[in-house]
Amino acid sequence: MDDATEVTEVSDGARLTAALTALGVRPGDVLLVHASLRTVGPVAGGARGVLAALRRAAGPEGTVVVPSFTPENSDTSPHYRARVRGLDAGAVEAVRASMEPYDPSLTPAPSMGALAEAVRTAAGAGRSAHPQTSFAALGPGAGRLLAGHRPDCHLGEDSPLARLYEADARILLLGTGYATCTAFHLGEYRAPGPPRRAYRCVVAPGGVRRWWEYEDVALDDGDFAALGAAFEEAAAEGDVRAGRVGAAECRLLRLRAAVDFAALWLTEHRRRPLG
Repeated sequence: MDDATEVTEVSDGARLTAALTALGVRPGDVLLVHASLRTVGPVAGGARGVLAALRRAAGPEGTVVVPSFTPENSDTSPHYRARVRGLDAGAVEAVRASMEPYDPSLTPAPSMGALAEAVRTAAGAGRSAHPQTSFAALGPGAGRLLAGHRPDCHLGEDSPLARLYEADARILLLGTGYATCTAFHLGEYRAPGPPRRAYRCVVAPGGVRRWWEYEDVALDDGDFAALGAAFEEAAAEGDVRAGRVGAAECRLLRLRAAVDFAALWLTEHRRRPLG
């Protein structure tokens, strides 16, 4: 792993841009960003100020990508199970009836954080079509990265993660840990014989609201913190850069290296029982 850099004070956009540059963000980068702005500390302009700093650090040819997931419109998500826990049948049905279908131009992503919302709502931003695991992006590469997100492929070969892999993108963990590293899910798809399960969410093809059920890989991020620690321990030079931005410990990772390592690590550590 590269030597850590340290930037400890962030209060305005110029300082944040300098901190990101010191961490290793370069002009022209394609960045998949996970951010905890509370951990970073106060920045002038809040989430929009952070987005502006990211765009300055990546330059006019760079592209910023964020997960803009919507578990709120699914009744098979952990978010839903937590929401209806302890409710009676009538209250559960009322919750289901209130769930809005996914609209890429309108549906918010409240569980993804303030930066994701800043990207999603920025002028010129695009968003992929998956009703559960969409991505939003801003920059010249957005259209290519977001295109063709098949609705029955959350985070596999027909998702923006595979396009980010092809683009040799980098992952910026801005005050978050490896447990949030969405790119590891592409490793789940690339491990042999991943388990699958049913998912269900609200959609509105042709403007008609309905529930849609489909099958896909059974996503599991429960061991991503351990996977990330192993990746960092084994990382080749340049695959991981670590440093502080404001009050936050941050990581800048090569996405290809992270996904390749994840596919091998998950194959070894998620052995399924015989029979």
